[in-house]
Formats: sequence, structure tokens, C-alpha cells
Amino acid sequence: MAASKAAAGEDQPGSDERPQKADVLVLSEGEHAGKIIEPQDLELGGPPLRAWPKDPKTSVIRNGSRLNEILVVRLDPAELDDETRSRAADGIVAYSAICSHAGCPVTGWMKGAAGDNDVLKCFCHNSEFDPRHSAEVVFGPALRRLAALPLTTADGSLTVAATFVGKVGQQAG
Repeated sequence: MAASKAAAGEDQPGSDERPQKADVLVLSEGEHAGKIIEPQDLELGGPPLRAWPKDPKTSVIRNGSRLNEILVVRLDPAELDDETRSRAADGIVAYSAICSHAGCPVTGWMKGAAGDNDVLKCFCHNSEFDPRHSAEVVFGPALRRLAALPLTTADGSLTVAATFVGKVGQQAG
């Protein structure tokens, strides 16, 4: 049984560790799941791609915890505030795919309730997050922005530059 789990990519050592510096990002869903994401894979203005971090040394995809799933979106660098731009790779930003309100998956990319720009949206309780401003809450009950994952590019792929900035997942209490 353990061999089949390992073959399926489950319960591998390191699969539940948070993203680490130098991890590459791979697609988490669809027919190309596991493919390394390159900057040209992202369309300017979205929609976001869903990703997992992958240890480039061991090839372990860190998909052992849903808290590791990441949303990656390419935006115009001129639209990003200074803090967001400092964590972006040529306008590409990454955030936790887990809502900071109740821990639901953030799955929406649509015009925000309070503006003309597309926002990341959690449909569970309608929280909206502005990816141009460090995924701050712009609508809904969430009290805290989404955790950001600093990025860089290396050898043509998106690479984690540092660990998450902010707490991943739902707010306490």
C-alpha cells in the first residue's frame, strides 16, 4: 500500500511542508497538472493559475496540505503597489488559495463589488481580495488579506523567493 501511495505522490516526505525558497511552481489541476509554470503560461490580467510548490532537488510536490495551494496571476507591474511589486516577478504575483475568513478555497476571478478591476473572490462568504495591493480585503467578511508568496524567476520558471508573508488560512475565533 505504501508503494502505491508514494507512486501517486501522496505522503511523500516533504509533501506537507510549506513552500520553501527555491521551490518551483507547478500546475495543480487540469491535464497539465505537475507541469512547471513558466511566465509565458500566464495571461496578462488573469485568470489566475492554481499551483503547488515543488522541491526542485527531490521533485516532491508539496500537495500534502491544501494550505499549500497557490493562486498565480500576471498583472501590469504599473498597477501594483510598492509592497506587492517587491514580491512580484515581472508583474506575476502569488497568494494563498485559502481564504483568510473561514478557510474556504478562493476560486473566483471577476470584477469586484467596489471597483472596475478583477479581484480574487471566495464564494463561500463573498470575500474579495485585491491582488494589486497585497491581496487586501476589498469586500466581504474577511478581516485579513491573503498570505502572499514572494516570487522570482530562475531558469525560465517561476520560483519561490521566500516563505509566505502572512498567515495562511482562516482567522482565529
